[in-house]
Amino acid sequence: MPDATLSQAYDAEARSANLRYLATRAWIYGFLGLFAIIYLLPLVIVFLNSFRTELEVAQNGLIRLPESLSLKGWFGAWSTYCTAGTCEGMHRNFFNSVLMTIPAAAISTVLGAANGYILSKWRFRGSETIFTLMMLGVFMPGQLALLPWAFVLGKLGLSNTIYGLILVHVIQGLSFTTLFCRNYYVGIPDDLIKAARIDGAGFWRIFFRVIVPLSPPILIVTVIWQFTNIWNEFLFGVVFTGGRQQPITSAIVGMATQVFNARAYDVMSASVLIAALPPLLIYFFGGKYFVRGLSQGAIK
Repeated sequence: MPDATLSQAYDAEARSANLRYLATRAWIYGFLGLFAIIYLLPLVIVFLNSFRTELEVAQNGLIRLPESLSLKGWFGAWSTYCTAGTCEGMHRNFFNSVLMTIPAAAISTVLGAANGYILSKWRFRGSETIFTLMMLGVFMPGQLALLPWAFVLGKLGLSNTIYGLILVHVIQGLSFTTLFCRNYYVGIPDDLIKAARIDGAGFWRIFFRVIVPLSPPILIVTVIWQFTNIWNEFLFGVVFTGGRQQPITSAIVGMATQVFNARAYDVMSASVLIAALPPLLIYFFGGKYFVRGLSQGAIK
């Protein structure tokens, strides 16, 4: 009889604990869900407005479900809308961003990997000082570099060119890529480097045969980081390029600030989504590798 009473007490306590657990989880998920809705609501509004006509938006306002689906805004954003003195839409600016972002991300990653390799495995007198000075670029606002870069690009004849933007983003990104790679390579045992040197391997052979095969996690992190930052950056594009040479983010800023034309919200919404598509694809297809690479670097 006492055992039965004790069992009932335990069952009641277990049910009470289970109810408290479920209530806590429901509150947490409800709270997070509310903030997720608030965060995603602007994106949903932009997405829906891209399929509405300009007349419908003008009559019914921005926040409303589309009465009919129209791709006019998408076609206009891609090929016919007038901005920055041309009526070619955003396709030229989109490809400008592609031509700028891919080589800039790749070159800055390669140089950052080489810098990280040197500063972590081939230390020399003053290497820590050099690393500290390079890290200043992580905390330095981009606005401080506008005048020096304008002078350099003018002297090199790269003003208002995609090549000039590539150079700017490669140099500006070296601080981040060096930091990521250097911190990752510190965790690679020095004995591997010593063994390779005993076997007669030199500087570059060790880099390509030992370091690079161990680097995919951090290289993926660095490429994703650089691609996203360079694609989304607009300050250098606005300042150093104009018209047909601008990346897509700068063209969208110009579209949003023009005062002589009526606001075509369908075209503007479609343009924003076109500009956001590459980073979103990078996130969906490479997000897990980004988190995995950061985790491995943290563990090391």
